[in-house]
Amino acid sequence: MIEILLLTLICVIGILVYYIYKCNTQIKQLRSQKKSEEVKKGYLTEQLIPFHKDFPYEPYKLRFLGMPIDYIYFGDNKIVFIEIKSGKSQLSPKQRNIKKLILNQQVLWDEIRI
Repeated sequence: MIEILLLTLICVIGILVYYIYKCNTQIKQLRSQKKSEEVKKGYLTEQLIPFHKDFPYEPYKLRFLGMPIDYIYFGDNKIVFIEIKSGKSQLSPKQRNIKKLILNQQVLWDEIRI
């Protein structure tokens, strides 16, 4: 009798472990899909935002780079580096470094003639 109870208990525990593993796998897949959708939405937003009525720069004076900075705006009296972010996204380490260089006035002009 005890053997049957132990065998049943082991089977129940095995089934529970299997379902927990399966649920964790599905949760990871859903998180991955959600992140992928957020990235795609971010890329689309980056491309369309210059045409939004509240965008503060003239779209025809923008140059799209994409990486590591989204846009450079070439105005008549200023040049602006623009990074578009949506949701809770953060600047990458490379983007933070570029921002730091710009704020510390470490942006230079170089002309190379061949």
